Amino acid sequence: MTSTAHDSASMRRHDREILALALPAFGALVAEPLFLLADSAIVGHLGTPQLAGLGVAATLLQTAVHLFVFLAYATTAAVARRVGAGDLPAAIRQGMDGVWLALLISALVVAAVLPGAPALVELFGASPSAAPHATTYLRISALGVPAMLIVLSATGVLRGLQDTRTPLYVALGGFTANGLLNVALVYGFGLGIAGSAWGTVLAQWGMAAVYLFVVVRGARRHGASLRPDVAGIRACAHAGAPLLIRTLSLRAILVLATAVAARLGNADVAAHQITLTVWSLMAFALDAVAIAGQAIIGRYLGAGDEAGARAACRRMVQWGVLAGLALGAALAASRPLLMPLFSSDPEVHAQLAAALLVVAVTQPLAGVVFVLDGVLMGAGDGPYLAGAMLATLAVYVPVALLVPVFGGGLTALWWTVAGLMMGMRLATLWTRARSGRWIVTGAVRA
Repeated sequence: MTSTAHDSASMRRHDREILALALPAFGALVAEPLFLLADSAIVGHLGTPQLAGLGVAATLLQTAVHLFVFLAYATTAAVARRVGAGDLPAAIRQGMDGVWLALLISALVVAAVLPGAPALVELFGASPSAAPHATTYLRISALGVPAMLIVLSATGVLRGLQDTRTPLYVALGGFTANGLLNVALVYGFGLGIAGSAWGTVLAQWGMAAVYLFVVVRGARRHGASLRPDVAGIRACAHAGAPLLIRTLSLRAILVLATAVAARLGNADVAAHQITLTVWSLMAFALDAVAIAGQAIIGRYLGAGDEAGARAACRRMVQWGVLAGLALGAALAASRPLLMPLFSSDPEVHAQLAAALLVVAVTQPLAGVVFVLDGVLMGAGDGPYLAGAMLATLAVYVPVALLVPVFGGGLTALWWTVAGLMMGMRLATLWTRARSGRWIVTGAVRA
């Protein structure tokens, strides 16, 4: 076989692997932003203060949960390495340790958020008209935190096992249930924003129950213990610590952006909430390729296939660019149709139109960033990812704080998010990927 034919065959093989994992992962990944889109669409028609309250509460809640997204990412990489090394029982045991860690963390989060909700909302700078709605939504939604963290960790187990179809089916069921429950509770029972929160909590617990059933069944089939293992839980926490720092830095950027928007006015923060939700939807869509990258790269490195890992990385970057171009074009064309779905306020529409355009034109950049992030996570390169995000945070903070001083409003704020922040991430991730220092083979990263 000639070199060109071999390269073509290798490319087709990687494409099949990427598509087999990325397409189902896309459906599962967009479940959470779709939850927020549904909530925003339903709550937005209650009034601008309610939508502004949802914007503050949802950002706080996402921060509380997404700090621990390492439960999915670190578990995916660790389980995939074990799968590549051919040790399936150890892979599932590693996943069970992640589930137990999720339960421990969630207990601490709920204990902090329930009594602290009013103070958190006040600290966040919500207006007097939006604060009561934000507090209500945040307190109720806190009861769904354990379910959300269980879903994160169990999803990581299945991704590491190269199964992204089951998370897709669960996500579809959860999104459907969330939409039906929210409409019924908000409008049918007249519960307002509280009904939206309760609908989402019930849907999240339903998803968690299904995931636990699937993971426990797999553990019993392969003889993996279901009991908590202190050493294993400690190892999971240690592996996830750098990713916690990385995620904390990223969430700090998004929280700061929302805090700046809140001080620009109700219309600005309402438009910002919608833009952030759409941006998150785009991010999760692009992250589908990154999730495939985590599972594939982990498996190649676990099997000791360095060449396969490099080739898969190159192909996934190409997929990231193409996906970003497609999503950006779709968003730019659909802006006039999207805006009326979330609000009837002309001032919100005016702010939203420009901010969504910024998101659209920066999607190709985002596509590469998310793919490289996934590759390095799959390789277990957490310490580098932590340092890179801390550097990005240090650059972003002073620029974002100057937006209210120099003007430009919400559009300028979103250039700092989608332009500056993502540009910094691209520079740091591309440098690391080119260096090859992320490539460490074996069932466990030394």
